[in-house]
Amino acid sequence: MSKLVYLLNGPNLNLLGLREPHLYGSKTLKDVEALCRPVAERHGFDLEFRQTNREYEMVDWIQEARQAAGLVINPAGFTYNAVPVLDAIKMCECPVVEVHISNIHKRAETEAHWRADSIMSAAATGVIAGLGVQGYPLALEYIGQAIAAQ
Repeated sequence: MSKLVYLLNGPNLNLLGLREPHLYGSKTLKDVEALCRPVAERHGFDLEFRQTNREYEMVDWIQEARQAAGLVINPAGFTYNAVPVLDAIKMCECPVVEVHISNIHKRAETEAHWRADSIMSAAATGVIAGLGVQGYPLALEYIGQAIAAQ
């Protein structure tokens, strides 16, 4: 069995820490990776950490991760209407955890209602939303426990 876990980030997360810090905080994607590496080491799996602004690239990466030990994905702007990303996730044979830094369900109260509806959740094993960047290591903890259970 694979001991590789993919952690994929969608559009605009390359600007994490700069973009709307009142919603997403001041931590950067490098900070997120630094939070996640020790979790991977503790559970004994390799971590493939990536970010893209391109939908086709995300689809390629998810297809690459199909038979990995796990997939953690923050689909970001792909969350609401990227059907090719959803279709790729549906083909995954591993646990998939969808992560959102902000609580997308709460944001619907102050923003467009569509921001509360993730089409990706239908294909995810589980969803973590609204816990800030701490959602990432929590997702990896779940993946690590799933790997250990096999």
